[in-house]
Order: sequence, then structure tokens, then C-alpha cells
Amino acid sequence: MRTDELDFELPAELIAQTPTEKRGESRLLHYQRGDRSIAHRRFGELPGLLRRGDLLVFNDARVIPARFTLRKETGGLVDGLFLAEEAEGVWRVMLRNAGAGAVGKKLAFEDEGIGTRILKQADGGEFVLVVDDRRPAVEILNEVGRMPLPPYIQRSRRHDDRDEEDRRRYQTVYAKTPGAIAAPTAGLHFSEELLAALDEAGVQKAFVTLHVGVGTFKPMTVEELSQHLMHSEAYSIDAEAAEALNRAKSEGRRIIAVGTTAARVLESQLDEPFAARSGETAIFIHPPYRWKHVDGLITNFHLPRSTLIALVAAMVGLEEQRRIYQAAIGERYRFFSYGDAMLIE
Repeated sequence: MRTDELDFELPAELIAQTPTEKRGESRLLHYQRGDRSIAHRRFGELPGLLRRGDLLVFNDARVIPARFTLRKETGGLVDGLFLAEEAEGVWRVMLRNAGAGAVGKKLAFEDEGIGTRILKQADGGEFVLVVDDRRPAVEILNEVGRMPLPPYIQRSRRHDDRDEEDRRRYQTVYAKTPGAIAAPTAGLHFSEELLAALDEAGVQKAFVTLHVGVGTFKPMTVEELSQHLMHSEAYSIDAEAAEALNRAKSEGRRIIAVGTTAARVLESQLDEPFAARSGETAIFIHPPYRWKHVDGLITNFHLPRSTLIALVAAMVGLEEQRRIYQAAIGERYRFFSYGDAMLIE
């Protein structure tokens, strides 16, 4: 399959720059594979659309404020994105505008003045920083960082009122396990009230963890999907989630993934019963794909030529994916991380 088959034209004004005023107020495109029908609804209608006994599987990863700004000794600014803490005070990061001969350069976090030094440069814009402050990276980032919004959402390099709002809204209400550098955005639509309404409707819940990495949102640059090297991300399933999943499967109830990240965790498991485990997954779901565990999907509208839209095409078929997206564009749905959602069943 060619990568350009996942391309589409999107008017720039449909890229959501802010979330809805309240969670659950976004629009919901409801697609039913049985009759290929499309209906336009509100996300708050979800409890009435699902069946009693359906099991929703959420990704409870917590986003850390991974974006930061460094200042060079010359005064210039360097944009950074935290990727991992390799050892005490040693960070793996992505840097933009580091300049030529970056290794050995001294920089400082703009807001707090904490010193750093570039230890080495790797491929793909990655660097290793030595940070003078030896506190855990998450603790420092909570002070100096900003939420790692994708570049298509315009924000200041500095802390402001929008940054405070993003810290609240670019995070699910059930976020628990810190480590993600991008939000599992399908979950952003759920409020505490909506979760309670789902409980009343008899819809069950389970939580897994997948720490979303920067590779999730990178467009594919190869000509053929088979040539794409999929990134790897850490996940975990605890005993409670495994038991809920096994019970749903044994009773013939539907398992609906909330987001592509939850879907990837589930489909990474073997056909045998689910078990509590942690690991890494580099599963790349694209047409043609035989789904083992996931019966339905709640997801946002994704970037063209991304692994995420490939996953959607694997669930509904390429031609239907194109038709659904054209319908969403025609109805002026809001796209990407802060945008509207879709229910596929």
C-alpha cells in the first residue's frame, strides 16, 4: 500500500487550536461498519450509543510538561523536547536551533537559569544533555516545562495563561502514570460526569498504560507503508485490566479502545488470554490487518500520512476512511489533538 493513499487536503481553519469550553462538548461522528452509515452527534451522547456490557479500554498515561526553552550564552533561544532520562542528570532530548558544533555548548533553562551542557548529538535531531540540577527530570520539568502540544497548535515559547489551561486540558481526567510526551487525545473528551453516566448505562471500564512518544505523530516519509520503521513505546497491563478483558472476551461482550494507543496495546497481545505484563510495542496496524481483540474504536481525526490514520483505515477500509474524512471536512469538524472525535463500531 502506498503512503500517499493516506493523504488528504485539510483547510487550515479546521485544525483545532483550543479545546472545547467543557469536556464532552465536542462533536462525534458515529460510523457503523454494519451498514456503513455516518451520523453526526455530540460526544455527550456516547452513553446512549454504546451497549450495556461494552468494555471501554482507556490509556491512563499522564503527560509530562516536556517542552522547554534553553538560552545560549550568546542570548539565542533553543527549543527542546524531553524524551527520556538516561541517568541522574542525563537527559535525551530533541533540540531545534542548537546550531553548528553543538556538542560541548553550555545552555540554561530560560525560566529558572538551571545550567546544562550538550554531551553528544545523535541522529534525528536528538541530543544528550547533562543537567546541573540532579533532581528527577519530571520534577524539574514541572517547573520549567510546557505541555508538549504538537507544532500545528500555535503557542508561545514562554509560560502564559494558555500554558496553564493546556496543563489542565491536554491531560485526561483519569491520567495516572507519568511519562507520556503526547496525550492520548481520544480520552480528552471524557469528563467525570460523562464517566459516571457511562457507569449508569452499564458500560464497563479498564485502564492500560502506553507512554505516547514523539514518533506517534510523525508523518511517514517512505513511499510504501511496508518500508516504514515503526517507533517503539512502553506499555503495561495490570492484573485488574487483564481480568476485565478476559471476562469480556469470554462473555462475548465488545471491547472498544479509547484511542489508537489503547488499540495498539491490546492488539500487541497474543491470541491467548490477556495477562498482566509490561513491555515495548512497535506494532504497526495498517491495511490489511486482522483485528484480534478490538471490536470498536473511539478516536480523533488524524494527520494525513500518519500511522494513526493508517490504523483507522485498517479498521474501516481505505475507501471508507477516505469517505468518512471527506464527510467530516464537509461538516466542518475540528481536526487533530484538540479536535472532535469519531466512534467506529
